Amino acid sequence: MTAKPVLNRAQFHTSVAQLRDLPYSRAEIAFAGRSNAGKSSAINLLTRINRLAYTSKTPGRTQLINFFAVDADTYLVDLPGYGYAKVPPAVKAKWEGLLSRYLQERDALAGMVLIMDARHPLTPLDRQMLDWFTPTGKPVHILLSKADKLSNSEKVLTLRSVKQALEPLGNVSVQLFSSLSRLGADDATALLEGWLVQAQQGKPQSAESLIKSDAQ
Repeated sequence: MTAKPVLNRAQFHTSVAQLRDLPYSRAEIAFAGRSNAGKSSAINLLTRINRLAYTSKTPGRTQLINFFAVDADTYLVDLPGYGYAKVPPAVKAKWEGLLSRYLQERDALAGMVLIMDARHPLTPLDRQMLDWFTPTGKPVHILLSKADKLSNSEKVLTLRSVKQALEPLGNVSVQLFSSLSRLGADDATALLEGWLVQAQQGKPQSAESLIKSDAQ
């Protein structure tokens, strides 16, 4: 029997710049997000491995798709951050082509985690990522990061408004998250490990099925 994938076993596997170089995979979860939304910090917290994902001080610098092995042929995938204004147009176009094709065509992809700054959620580029991925029917889980910077009332209102905005998309779940305070970390970890198990077994996974609490 295959052991359950556990996120804290993650270790760097490879980086690729082109789709033809993607490794063989039975199951993987992609992490996407705007530059400075806290994507690398979220990966580091969920795996409980400091500095596993590189946090660049220059937004937009990481231009590769980074694979972290959790189990045999099972990966967490760190996609290039998007939305940084100083990226040259040619580089931006290359990223967009790479990300859209990966999200739409990668058979092993079990789901996508989309990290949004809770203070500025649902930017046009966030919606573009959803437009690329949701037609696949695979689940999306949104982490509203940096939620520690919101008041309690702002947390409630932000969570409610994002859920309402995304309800028509179907298989999308949303939670508050903070890498600093660890808000939502346990729920997110349980959800993602469940996705990987279901993908390895060839069963579709609902975005909501393992969420125990939306706003702890």
